[in-house]
Amino acid sequence: MYRLFVIFFVSVIGSTSAQNKPPEAYGPLLPSVKTKIWKIDPSVGYAVKDVGNGMYVISDNGWQSAWLVTNDGVIVFDAPETFGKHIPSEVAKVTNKPIKMLIYSHQHRDHIGGSPAFKDIKGLQIVATDSVAKYLQEQKDPERLIPNVTFGSEKTIKMGGKTAQLTQHFYHSQEGDLFIYVPEAKFLMAIDCVTPGYAPFMGFDLTTNFGEYLKVFDQLLAYKFDTFVGGHLTDIGTRADVETAKEFAFDVYHTVKRIHNSIDQQAIAQETAQKIGWDPKFVIFKQILDKVRQDAVAELVPRWKDRLAMADVFMDSHVMAALIYVRWDDKL
Repeated sequence: MYRLFVIFFVSVIGSTSAQNKPPEAYGPLLPSVKTKIWKIDPSVGYAVKDVGNGMYVISDNGWQSAWLVTNDGVIVFDAPETFGKHIPSEVAKVTNKPIKMLIYSHQHRDHIGGSPAFKDIKGLQIVATDSVAKYLQEQKDPERLIPNVTFGSEKTIKMGGKTAQLTQHFYHSQEGDLFIYVPEAKFLMAIDCVTPGYAPFMGFDLTTNFGEYLKVFDQLLAYKFDTFVGGHLTDIGTRADVETAKEFAFDVYHTVKRIHNSIDQQAIAQETAQKIGWDPKFVIFKQILDKVRQDAVAELVPRWKDRLAMADVFMDSHVMAALIYVRWDDKL
């Protein structure tokens, strides 16, 4: 756990922000978010919440996963590197039903690196998409158990009177990510796209496809759910959190697009060339991109710093993710 937090804070300090602010220069955590931080016994390091109809969520205020208790057994969704080893014992505290299935939302180690704790469970089905399974087979990472049940883009699991609907989407990781929906509990889990109360992690949660990322919110809102699990930080969410995340993403996108399409790129290039000549083309082009980035960040941070926690921390990277899409992939 210590190693993961070191990696996390190094990534924060070493983000793409050109300002290189000291940690104390960022805005404080919003009071509305502070009040929702889970109460965690430090001697344990995590907490479990019963969210109804057999669904339980476990979190250490950094990562989140869940499990579903059915009449015939338990389905676990992800096993984070930080607390995954404790999930089997925590399941045993709320039911005597055996764990029968472990489902991977995607391949990232921070969400499934605790899976070795499940290796001795007899008959365990480890479920993932074909693409995730293939990736893990190539990696040969002992900290991520290889799936033994795979599927293409959709799979419906029925067990003991409960249903888990799995649907693959491509808003985040290269191998795709799952929407995990349990209709009986009105429960929806989609990792690394919405962090309730917070602006996203760096570069819209490290998205590899910003165009698909922009679609994910309407796709989520098409489900009937009351409880949303996004996989990170200090609380579970609701439909309102997904709606706010959508508003934020589209505000960044539209702001970047407007600024990019309206600035006088030739004037910036000529001004730069007067100082260094026309030969260093990358330098000239970077001045154009930097102008868009700086203007967009300056406009967006004041608009969001009091609405979503930590909106100023990675705004530069969000703008760059949107700018790459606007400049090279988007329609005019």
